[in-house]
Amino acid sequence: MSLISDKFKQIKVSGRKGLIVYVMAGYPDYTTTLQAIKAIEAAGADLIEIGLPFSDPMADGPIIQYAATQALAGEATVAKTLAMLSGLKQEIAIPLAVMTYYNIIMQYGIDKFIQDFSRAGVCGLIVPDLPLEEAVSVEAACRKTRVDLISLIAPTTTPDRLRTICRQAEGFIYCVSSTGVTGVRQVNYSHLAPVLEKVRQETDIPVAIGFGIGSPEAACQAAKQADAVIVGSAVMERLKLQGVNAAQGFVAALRQALDKGEQR
Repeated sequence: MSLISDKFKQIKVSGRKGLIVYVMAGYPDYTTTLQAIKAIEAAGADLIEIGLPFSDPMADGPIIQYAATQALAGEATVAKTLAMLSGLKQEIAIPLAVMTYYNIIMQYGIDKFIQDFSRAGVCGLIVPDLPLEEAVSVEAACRKTRVDLISLIAPTTTPDRLRTICRQAEGFIYCVSSTGVTGVRQVNYSHLAPVLEKVRQETDIPVAIGFGIGSPEAACQAAKQADAVIVGSAVMERLKLQGVNAAQGFVAALRQALDKGEQR
């Protein structure tokens, strides 16, 4: 069993909903990133998704694009992110996943990228622009290193494609709540119920909903449909405007709301 699968098993046994939080590596600098990761774990996150800054993202909204641009301007690199994570792995207990784009993996070298991040303590990989049909090499490298390649689905995913994704899914399935890019917005999460019902007919892999969650109330609404929620832009916005303490406080509020929601 992978570390991510084990974490979701613990979440299920405890009767809670999972909380996954996104942080951009190197924003506004690596010292702050390190502080934010530790603070977010302390606030109750179950898994942290580390974004690698990239100049041409396809899934990132304005807030995360801004963070990536600033990180790159500050000379953030894959090597520096690896060094940060390597130093962090003995200090953090929850699983870490990396969110990146295929060009970065390809330029680095598929096997070397996954091996190096696995050694640095990463146990999950999210690649939004990697089509199912072209994922064979990455899947093979992930299997060798016990890194879960996280599959994505959306309300527009066809039934046939959904079945294939569910057969190959590892760790958890990332359900994109709406078309478009990341960012806080009003979303009717109940419209995802038919999609998630089909997922549960095909697999017992946990499902996490992301995109759009900007408040504790929205997190609770999304959690009614899934096993976990993913929050990124709302956390990064607080980190940008008010710093680590504000980001930590917001994550703590999300955790408290999710736990209270389960007690009702």
